[in-house]
Amino acid sequence: MATVTRENIGLLNDKITVKVSQEDYLPNFEKAVKHFSKTANIPGFRKGQVPAGMIKKMSGQALFADEVLKTVEKELMGYIQTEKLEIFAQPLSLENEPKNFDYNTPAEFDFAFEVGLKPAFDVDPLLAKTSLTRYNVKVTDEIVDQELDRLQLKGGKSSEPETVTSENNVLNLEFIETDSKGNIAEGAEKKENSLLVKTFSAAAQEKLMGKKVGDTIVFQLSKAFDKDRIEYITKDLGLANDKDAAKKYFQLTITKLTLIEKRELNEEFFNEVYPGQNIATAEAFREKLREEIGKYWKQEATNHLHNDLFETLVHETPIELPKEFLKRWLQKGGENPKTEAEAEQEYPNFDHQLRWTLISDKLIRDNKIDVSFDELKDNARTKLMSYYGLGGDQAEWMDSYLERLLQDEKYVDQTYRELITQKLFDWAETKVKVKEEEITAEEFVKLPHKHHHHEH
Repeated sequence: MATVTRENIGLLNDKITVKVSQEDYLPNFEKAVKHFSKTANIPGFRKGQVPAGMIKKMSGQALFADEVLKTVEKELMGYIQTEKLEIFAQPLSLENEPKNFDYNTPAEFDFAFEVGLKPAFDVDPLLAKTSLTRYNVKVTDEIVDQELDRLQLKGGKSSEPETVTSENNVLNLEFIETDSKGNIAEGAEKKENSLLVKTFSAAAQEKLMGKKVGDTIVFQLSKAFDKDRIEYITKDLGLANDKDAAKKYFQLTITKLTLIEKRELNEEFFNEVYPGQNIATAEAFREKLREEIGKYWKQEATNHLHNDLFETLVHETPIELPKEFLKRWLQKGGENPKTEAEAEQEYPNFDHQLRWTLISDKLIRDNKIDVSFDELKDNARTKLMSYYGLGGDQAEWMDSYLERLLQDEKYVDQTYRELITQKLFDWAETKVKVKEEEITAEEFVKLPHKHHHHEH
């Protein structure tokens, strides 16, 4: 009878030895030979009439080896199931030398494998002691004004006037470095840029008024632009690393001059931006803008919180992993074998992914988090409608399109993962302490992302 024994050889790393004797595999070998003699096409013999001895001579070794290995595999998998071993990936063979299979001398064979065992761990205590912040961005009048301005200019008509007349003139400019007297510096290169007049400092704007295409002006950067602009301008000019950049002088040549007339705030415009919403007044339009901007920041705040949650779970859940086994598995277990150095390099990323898979699988299983097909369908419909900017009345052709989409396994699988991950985060969010904090958009953008780099 076949025997299977197991011993521990490292952290969450066991060696399983399968011993098979001739009565385990010989009957199957004889069966395989018989089967082969029925189906083999060998010149000079009628089909099904090839003698077993002849088959053994020709293909015996291969059939024999095949049956021994099949028996071993069956025993190994049976053992893993019976013992309910939760293992990573597949068992790795520990055999270095090929076995000497000879059907004339059937014998006992030992095969050794190693497995990596999945750790037991608990996430609840970590969740209970974690506290995170949800940052709520204040949608100020200023943010709404800026967005309104942007939309009015984006949809605006442009013309090319003779002279600079307003802060909404756009100037295409050539910058070239000079000394304080306006003499062009040796080897200076021309840099092109286009700027709204209103991006210049008040003093510089006065100097620009009335200028025409082809006119030149010499400015010192620090005088031409306010402090908060200087950074952008020096970067555009390729001087980001020059700490004295703001003191430099440049000659500006106007190469093109446009005026964008801002769109009037009328129903035609409101309808272009938000079709089918029947917005009639500037007040209502601003309110709609405020609401949409609010939605955007709310989603950003949720994403930030969920990212913090993800990093906390992955890096702080106490999970032991059989590192050495997993590195060996990365080397030998995949489709394409890798070198030790490649496996070593890929390991940190793999480790991160693996922890997340273990944690998310456990939380989804333990808390019976699920996504129904109806939820999946609704989500797909909503996405399509927002993608095509549709209202509810164009739903006819959508249904057939949806049907097709939902036949696509890849799409369904991806949508399912997105939704279940979303649900998992929403669930986890209720298990940690969340404090709310009001914040400006500028502060939000500068928030550090929670990335731990400590080793486990």
